[in-house]
Amino acid sequence: MSEVFKTKRRVEFRETDMAGIVHFSNFFAYMEQAEHALLRSLNLGVMCNIDGRDISFPRVSATCDYRVSIRFEEVIDIEVVVEKIGTKSITYGFRFLRDETPVADGSITVVCCLMKHGERPQSVETPVEFVNAIKPFLAAPQQS
Repeated sequence: MSEVFKTKRRVEFRETDMAGIVHFSNFFAYMEQAEHALLRSLNLGVMCNIDGRDISFPRVSATCDYRVSIRFEEVIDIEVVVEKIGTKSITYGFRFLRDETPVADGSITVVCCLMKHGERPQSVETPVEFVNAIKPFLAAPQQS
């Protein structure tokens, strides 16, 4: 069975709209923060040096489906899994809960890129060390 990374977050006032509800755009920041927390827990990051190469993971897709609203001071649980590991890409899945009630689901797909000063990012195969570290969070068997 795969592992699920879990983190908590309290809704801040600045994240709410005039109706006192969290503005939808904040869920994308929550997903990124949860992804960073997962990677930090594995001594990795969205920017890291592996085998002397500067690697980063730019976002190429992000989605979020909403079920119920959340408000200032509420605490949400964010669960993170790895939905798919491609040769050069990774898709993370996110589940948002308030008191065990589903709030939203989202995903982010990132591409592994080699970063060289003054040059455009170049997509490369995700280093095996990175893949091995996140594999325990892979949600389902990979399809070939």
